[in-house]
Amino acid sequence: MGKRILVQRRGRGSSVFRASSHKRVAKASYLPPSEQEKTGVIKFTVKELRHEPGRGTPLAKVEYEDGRVTWLPAVEGMYVGQTLEQGVNAAVEVGNILPLEKIPEGTWICNVETHYGDGGQIARSSGSHAIVVTHSGSSTYLQLPSRAKKAVSSKCRATIGVIAAGGRKDKPFLKAGKKRAWMRAKGHKYPRVRGVAMNPVSHPFGGGAHQHVGRSTTVSRHAPPGKKVGLIAARRTGRKRGRQPR
Repeated sequence: MGKRILVQRRGRGSSVFRASSHKRVAKASYLPPSEQEKTGVIKFTVKELRHEPGRGTPLAKVEYEDGRVTWLPAVEGMYVGQTLEQGVNAAVEVGNILPLEKIPEGTWICNVETHYGDGGQIARSSGSHAIVVTHSGSSTYLQLPSRAKKAVSSKCRATIGVIAAGGRKDKPFLKAGKKRAWMRAKGHKYPRVRGVAMNPVSHPFGGGAHQHVGRSTTVSRHAPPGKKVGLIAARRTGRKRGRQPR
């Protein structure tokens, strides 16, 4: 008799695989654009800075002068009681929120929208930032934290500065117990064992005189859960022909 593999156990949704969502503070995103920020500037005040379990970036609770409240990823230098600006006429200063078309080339930005009004998608992790490379027509070209280039609409909003908690990754975990607690807060299964290191009853890739898969790693989209591991519904396999190795 076999054994339920990891992907089968995860699909059942037990407490081992369930994220601690009740500890989450709030969704961190821009509010839908208001008429005031489209034509001028609206001010907001930082009311609170808080850590959210499972998120490496501290969150800032901000309140606008029209009474609206939201949570945003905090940037370096932000403090409680600080008054900042948002809108087309806002100053290009750290913490302010502007459309990309109003931000000069070479400026460091974070929490950038990919589509106008989506609330922010790019450069949101601790210590990350994007760079405005150039403006071209209705598009703005950015250099992402991965050094890749991306073109987005110039109407999209971004925050001036760098996301806070940049030194978080510099501190090592030192022991497995701290890594386990960190992974549990994020809702991840830890430790994660390779299939080839398991016994044949525990995984389709397990067993053998030495660690090897021993079969094709591609599997059908309609395969039963006990076999659905590896490259699921792969569009293609093998080395791409016609390309010279670098």
